[in-house]
Order: sequence, then structure tokens, then C-alpha cells
Amino acid sequence: MSDDLKVFMPSRPLEPGDRYGLLSGFDPGTRTLPAGFQIAPPFRPIPVDIVLEKDVPVVLRDGVTIHVDVLRPAGTQPVPVIVAWSPYGKGQGTSTSVMGVFGLVGLDNGIVSGLAKFEGPDPAYWCARGYGICNPDVRGVADSEGDSVLWDRQEGLDCYDLIEWLAGQEWCTGKVAMSGTSYLAVSQWFTAAEQPPHLAAINPWEGVSDVYRDLVLRGGMPDTGFARQLRDFSFWGLGRKEDIVAEAERYPLMNDLWQHKIPDFDRITVPAYVVASYSNTLHTAGTFRAWRRMASAEKWLRVHNTQEWPDYYDEANVEDLRRFFDHYLKGEDNGWERTPRVRYSLLDLRGGDRVGVAAGEFPPADVTPTRYYLDGRSRALTTTAPADAVPAAYDVGANPDLVSFVVRFDQETVLVGYPKAHLWVEARGADDMDLFVLLQKLDAHGTPLQAFTTPNQGPMVQDLTERGATILRYKGSDGRLRVSLRHLDETLSTADVPAHSFDRVEKLAPGGIVDVEIDLLPVGLVFHPGEQLRLVVSGRNLLGTMMPRLVEYTPANSGQHVIHTGGAHASYLRLPVQAR
Repeated sequence: MSDDLKVFMPSRPLEPGDRYGLLSGFDPGTRTLPAGFQIAPPFRPIPVDIVLEKDVPVVLRDGVTIHVDVLRPAGTQPVPVIVAWSPYGKGQGTSTSVMGVFGLVGLDNGIVSGLAKFEGPDPAYWCARGYGICNPDVRGVADSEGDSVLWDRQEGLDCYDLIEWLAGQEWCTGKVAMSGTSYLAVSQWFTAAEQPPHLAAINPWEGVSDVYRDLVLRGGMPDTGFARQLRDFSFWGLGRKEDIVAEAERYPLMNDLWQHKIPDFDRITVPAYVVASYSNTLHTAGTFRAWRRMASAEKWLRVHNTQEWPDYYDEANVEDLRRFFDHYLKGEDNGWERTPRVRYSLLDLRGGDRVGVAAGEFPPADVTPTRYYLDGRSRALTTTAPADAVPAAYDVGANPDLVSFVVRFDQETVLVGYPKAHLWVEARGADDMDLFVLLQKLDAHGTPLQAFTTPNQGPMVQDLTERGATILRYKGSDGRLRVSLRHLDETLSTADVPAHSFDRVEKLAPGGIVDVEIDLLPVGLVFHPGEQLRLVVSGRNLLGTMMPRLVEYTPANSGQHVIHTGGAHASYLRLPVQAR
């Protein structure tokens, strides 16, 4: 069983500091916050009387007691409730760490009340519109009992129990939903897969859906910088916490532990409003994967063009979400069902993005996958395979340590969907390769085009994103693969998106040439006449870290990498080209 494979480390109590908010202390009881109440000067006053039930005990099926804060509109009328499930303290909304995150991305703390969980729904808005909010301290966090786990099916079971408890409260209508970004999105996949009877709708707003493939071993490489930060700066509690970094070191191949950290998508049948972006190098692959694989007959996808926090708290987007919840939690006939099943964005990277483009599916039906072959002689990408076999190579650690191929579009070209690279590769002087692939948009003069995803584009963000913090600046679509882990999982792979099994190691023989498929993050890109697309292949991470100030991953490479093109080894890039 996966529980026997888990590795735990000591935690320690949540204490005053940068992650401790004004409501973080254990203080059971019920009080009413009057309309106009302001928890602290930077934050928004609440518009209605809100009942705060603090540190309410909830007993889970195995006897573990967790504590939750419930915020609901005053009065006797029952209301539906929205759950914000994460290990971040339920009182962390006023902490300096959360205020600092808002400052980093350029959000005014006054857009929220400080009563919200980090990355969760704001009670100031939702209570004024007839909803309750439940902010739990999950298993092993703060004063809740047990040992905490990270993105695991155990969380789905625990949240099931909380949802059913909430539905039975006299102030609740029996309708429960979930909402939130990042961790609060991931927990929704796991909870929905457990099918709690009173879960009426979910709203995952960008979230990992496979811990192995998205977080700790993307492409089979042990790049655990953010996993270490998540482990070390969250899950404060009285017991133990799961050591996800030690697990990645101990179990580098797919096993029962990692399978237990993938939700059962076939069992996600609840109505879902999923939000994604092309630019979140932590969450993009997982969000689109869950959207594709979940079984919900009533599911909507919106792909935005910014970053998760500005998008989540944007007033128009909150109102859009309310229409979804009003329909499924209050039974309102508000026309939500006529909302296009997909609304995607197209990035221009020069200030002319298109947003809210309607479609019935993703990729849209008018997209044709098109092969662009690598030509080692001209370094071009061509729609016909070169007859001559000409390799392109680089020495690991040299300058340059990459090879690239370019196509110039002579008329407007739109790419929207899933790109992938099919490469024939060889390692000379080594028996393995860590490969990194990047798609860049270039202007007509060959200059790479990029775009900040946040309102803050000042000097500090410029510095942070120069060699990393990819969630804050979009530089293109990337993918990676350790070549010895190239074996495809035929049950999970599709023509658009290859999926590797990561359950076996197949080292390279001297002189051996193998073909690999590398999935790249989905794209929505517009190319104007004269603009170019560049494919880059390298032995190092071309984007840097996904979050600010993380330690960069050092690939396990040596020798020379050879990318074979043309002839019998015609490597190609498969692009989703939309009809003109």
C-alpha cells in the first residue's frame, strides 16, 4: 500500500511569524463581524454582517479531528457553502507572506478582506451573495490532529468527510462546492474523485494533477526545488509531515506511492468550471490533463492570458464564477448552460492578446496537427521531410550547448492546442540524456518575444524572471525528458499528448539512435506575417526555475548530444495549426 511507502519528517507548531495571520491562533467560539468590519487597514471592509464560527472540530472517518473556520451571512436562511482545502493556515490571509505575494505580482491587498485563505474565495464577496465559506486546517496542520500528506488521495477522503459534515449543518442548504487556485485546485481533483454525495460543483483554478509528472519528477528528472519549498514552508503542525523530497529520492520510478497521488479522473463526474493558462509551468500540464480526462458531462474550460492570482480575484471573473455556482448550488436559471464549453486565449506577446475565444472543445475543431521537420543543414523547420540525413549536435557544457531550428510564417498563422516533439537522438560518450525543448516566438527580426503575466513588471520582477520565476513571465512552451525513461504508456498517450510510463530505465547503447516523444505545454499563439517560431533543443533548462529564488536543477549530462534529422531519422515538431 502507498501508506507503507510514505516518508515522514517532524513538523513544528505554527508560531507568530511571516505566515501567521490575525486569525491564526486557536480560539474556538462564534462571533458576528458587523458590516463595515475591517480586519486590518490594508484590507477591504466586509459589506454585510458575517457570522464567524472559529476552530470548529470535525471528526474524520478514522477518528482524527480537524478544525475549520466557517464564515457565513448572518440570519436564519440556509446557504450553500464553498470549501477552500489546503495546508496553508486558515488564518493566513492577513500574514506578511500573503501580503508579500500580492505585492510581488502587483495586486492591491484592498481587493480582498483578509478573511480568505491564501488562494481561496473571499468571504467578503461570497457571504454578501448568499454563500458560506469553510476554511479548514487540514489533517496535521496547525491544531488539527494526524500527520499531513501532500496532494494525495487521503486528502480526497478527508475532504469528503468535511463536505458531508457541512451539508448536515442546520445553516447549510446541503449544497457544497469547492474553489481556489494552486493547492486549492489540486485538492478538488482528489475530492471530486471520491464522489461525496453533497458536492454540487468544483472550480479548480490551475492545479497539478499528477505529483510525479508535474511536481517532483517532470520528464523523469528529479527537479525538486519547488517541492522542497512547499514541504519546508507549509504544513506547520503538531505531528509529522510527509517528506515529498525524500520520497522522490527513494522512488525515482513510478510506483504505488505516486499512483496514489494521481486522482481517479474517471470518477470525477461533478459539474466543473476549470481555469487554466499556457504560462504556469507548475500547473499548466496538470490542469489541461485533468480537463481532458475527467468524466464530467458538464465541464467548462477557460484559458486566460495572465497569472492565476490576478485572474482569480479579477472582478469580472469572480462574477462569472458566481453565475456557475448560482446555477448549480442555488438552482438559478441564469443561462449558464449556454456558456461556451471552452473559452481560450491567443497570445500575441506584443500587447494584442485575444481572450474569451469560444469553442466547443480544446483544441478547437478547426485545428489540424501539422508536422514541421527539422533540417540539420539549413536549421529550418519545413513541412516536407529532408531527403538527406544531416545531424545537429552540441557538446554538453559548451557554449553554445543547444541547437535550434526556425520557421518564418509568410501569412498570419495561429497555433492553438498541444505541440509535441518527435526526435531521433543519440548520446556520444554517455548512456543517457536529459533533454529540454523550448518553442519561442520571434519577431520578424529574430528577437524573442516574451510577456509578463502579472501587473507588476518593475525592476525586481525583471530580475527575478531573468533566469527563472517562469510563472511571472511567459517565454514560450517547454518540455523535457530523460531519454532512458522514454517508454510510452500506451493507455495514457494520445496522438496529441504523449505520456511516459516512467516505470523502467532503458539506457542508451554506444552508437544507438532512439526516437523520443516529448510533450510540450499547450499553446495559443498568433504569428503575424514575417514572425518566426524557433525550436530549441538543449541539455539544460532553458527557462530556469518555475518560482522565484529556487535552486536550479543541474542535469545529469555529459558527452555530446546529437539530434538526427532527415533521411531515415526525420525528426519533427508537431504543431496545432488553426485553419485561416
